[in-house]
Amino acid sequence: MSLPSFPNIDPPIQRENAVNQILSSIAMEELGLSHILNAEGEKLQYILGTLPGLSGPAAAVEEVLTANESVRDLLKTAVQNQLFLKSKMQEALEASPMQGPSGPTGPAGPAGAAGATGATGAAGPAGAAGAAGATGPTGPAGPTGPTGPTGATGPEGPAGPDLAGKNGPTGPTGPTGPTGPIIIEYAYAANTGAAAIPVNGLVPLPSNQVKAKSITISPDNTKFTVKTSGVYQVGYVINTDKALTAGARLLVNGEPREGSAVGGIASLSLNRLSNEVLLRLDNNDEVSLQMFNNPLGTVLLPAPVGASLRIVRLS
Repeated sequence: MSLPSFPNIDPPIQRENAVNQILSSIAMEELGLSHILNAEGEKLQYILGTLPGLSGPAAAVEEVLTANESVRDLLKTAVQNQLFLKSKMQEALEASPMQGPSGPTGPAGPAGAAGATGATGAAGPAGAAGAAGATGPTGPAGPTGPTGPTGATGPEGPAGPDLAGKNGPTGPTGPTGPTGPIIIEYAYAANTGAAAIPVNGLVPLPSNQVKAKSITISPDNTKFTVKTSGVYQVGYVINTDKALTAGARLLVNGEPREGSAVGGIASLSLNRLSNEVLLRLDNNDEVSLQMFNNPLGTVLLPAPVGASLRIVRLS
């Protein structure tokens, strides 16, 4: 029995195309899920007799409760599928080839002291030149033998094959890849010490701050204020001391921003919360990171890195 193998794909799929195909598959799954949820809604309408154009016998209370239980089970499955799709999309977005700028070069260390040069020793005396030996006598030359007759020339053999390789045809030039996003400026901050965050509290980020000209950080290290309107890429990571049902999300001017939340579901327990979103921000908008929905109370952020937030202006 032969081993399985991948088919040859010509031309090869580039990294960016592969990420786009993954995002497209997520969109198709979301579309299929919406059709399923719509069908469940129409099923309830039919049972309750509110579906336009269709009517049936009145449903008993037990039948309505049974149908309601079926719909609730499907909704639980849909919520779990949404979490898997979100994780899949997040991993695809984190695989972006875009890289941030290099960090500043650290200061050079002090040069070591040079050792002292030792004294040069005295030159030794030159030895005496030896005497030249006597030249021996030249022996007599021997007689030259007779030259033999020249043999007949043999037939010319067939020409050998031309061993020089021939150049194959030049392949076509591939299309020019798309230009990646241009990073205009960015800001970064982290919390590298152990910290306790209360329920619905903002996460302070006092450590390793990299500030931009038009992005400022509040005195309590919890709010980033942008001074230039544009499109921003905002990403965050929060590590907790143990798996919790708490969630994290971005606030813009104190209001939760849609699509930025991770966790916060009673049936889901996580100890690492991360997300990355694109936001259109106006002048003087404030961006902050919040922990929410933790029934156990305070969330502990461990050292060395409990949380980090970066803001990149793209336009």
